[in-house]
Amino acid sequence: MRGTQVTQLREAPVGLTDALDVVTGFDDALANGFGRVGERDAASLAAFADALAGTPLADPVATAVSAVTAGSVGPGHLAALAGARSALLGAAHDALLGQCDAALGRQRSPWATAVSGPAEALPALAGARAWWHEVAVTGWRGVDHERLSAAATVVEAAMAVPELRRLAVLLDGLTAELRACAPVATMVEVPARRWADLWARGVLLSEGTQPTDEAPQVSGRLLPLGVDVHAHDTAVQVQVHAVLEPVDGGPARLVRTAVAAAKVDTIVGPAVWRLLSAHPMLLTALAEHRALTVTDLPLHGGDLGWVDERARLDEPADPFATARVLLPPAVAASTAPLDRHPTLIGEPVLVEGNQVHEEDGTLAVEVDGERIVLAVDRLPAAGPLTPELVAAASAFLGLLRWDDGRWQLQPLAVRATVKRRAVQAHNGDWARGVTDPKIAKEEARAGDAVAVLRERAGRLLRR
Repeated sequence: MRGTQVTQLREAPVGLTDALDVVTGFDDALANGFGRVGERDAASLAAFADALAGTPLADPVATAVSAVTAGSVGPGHLAALAGARSALLGAAHDALLGQCDAALGRQRSPWATAVSGPAEALPALAGARAWWHEVAVTGWRGVDHERLSAAATVVEAAMAVPELRRLAVLLDGLTAELRACAPVATMVEVPARRWADLWARGVLLSEGTQPTDEAPQVSGRLLPLGVDVHAHDTAVQVQVHAVLEPVDGGPARLVRTAVAAAKVDTIVGPAVWRLLSAHPMLLTALAEHRALTVTDLPLHGGDLGWVDERARLDEPADPFATARVLLPPAVAASTAPLDRHPTLIGEPVLVEGNQVHEEDGTLAVEVDGERIVLAVDRLPAAGPLTPELVAAASAFLGLLRWDDGRWQLQPLAVRATVKRRAVQAHNGDWARGVTDPKIAKEEARAGDAVAVLRERAGRLLRR
């Protein structure tokens, strides 16, 4: 990545600020509840409808806004509003991603998978739609323990249906977050944008939309670039960004694959890797910086469905060398419709031979005289990267993200000089166990929380 590319990321796309302002107004109205809409929220919803004028969503959104202001909103109206909100943020996503692709010179294949509802109505969806409707009517400040308890039944029913587990995990995580904030009514400020994002995603998932086409299967050589660890109180997901060299000799593809597991809030830091022990091939490749030969893995756009039994370890592959040689010509995939959101943009890039500067507590890397902020707040506790190590780095493998109104670089791996010794550190280095002696001792003193919880669960099941 060069300074001229950073320069192209300076100016926000035309109309981006206006679109986000409209979404903010909608989110504030949702936070207050659609059950009683005041003048300010009514004006925000009217502006929201105006923003969709001239689009296929214009009529259903206008009807839904009228129903909300009249106090007669129904589940169908909420689906239209959630879809319109996602469409606005999707347009913002497309504008930002287009800016990023133009700066990096990245090629991107079109999205071709259609979606439709399930062949049969699933009873669990009705319960989910009813819960999202109640939350929208009362607003976030009206969420109480009774409403949160009602969600448990919906989560249990959805979790029993494989096609609805994505919805179940989303609802389970959101209710856990709301429960931790209870009573929400006493909060000085609610995270309106975040909770509205989850609400809109939940409403759309409750409509039952899913891909209609089977994902094509691909085989080839998978070379990991870096790991992004997403940890929540109730779940952990490890997302691997990689380059796939197809066995048929086609162009290299920029892909990502992910594995996840349920967890409890006491399992944190390096211990989360133990929850993913069912994927030894992937974890070993991350820890040892090795390529993988994969066979017949499903590929949805740029998301590679992981099946550990269909992978075998290949030769060592330095992620920095992979990024230097294969990342520039690799073809990226378009984003899945439900994932078109500015905060979900994460484009792998390589930045080499640069200095890190600190100003007002913020770290930024200088690229040919241009600076880009380093998102050190995204560093996971499950890996060896620390703000101090990032500050000493001279090369980065990271993700370009758009956050807080600007582009930032999230480090996934760094090269640095520590005590006159060149070192590399990657988020996935501890996938097969902690390699830092000091951290390993601390982990040993704390005990294996995963093993203890599994043993106690086994006792309960035997009773």
